[in-house]
Amino acid sequence: MTQNYSRYEKARIIGARALQISMGAPVLIRTMRSDPLEISLEEYAQGVIPITVKRKK
Repeated sequence: MTQNYSRYEKARIIGARALQISMGAPVLIRTMRSDPLEISLEEYAQGVIPITVKRKK
C-alpha cells in the first residue's frame, strides 16, 4: 500500500532506495530483476520501502 506522494516525492523515494540497493542494502522482496532501479520500483509498488516523507505543516 502506498500513500499519496507527489511525483517528486515518489521519484526521491525510488531513487534513494535504488541507491541503497546499489550500495549493497538487502532487497526486501523476491524478484528475478537485477537492476536496482527496477527492484526499487517493484518494492514501491508493493509498499515495502522503509522510507517516509516528512512534510512541513
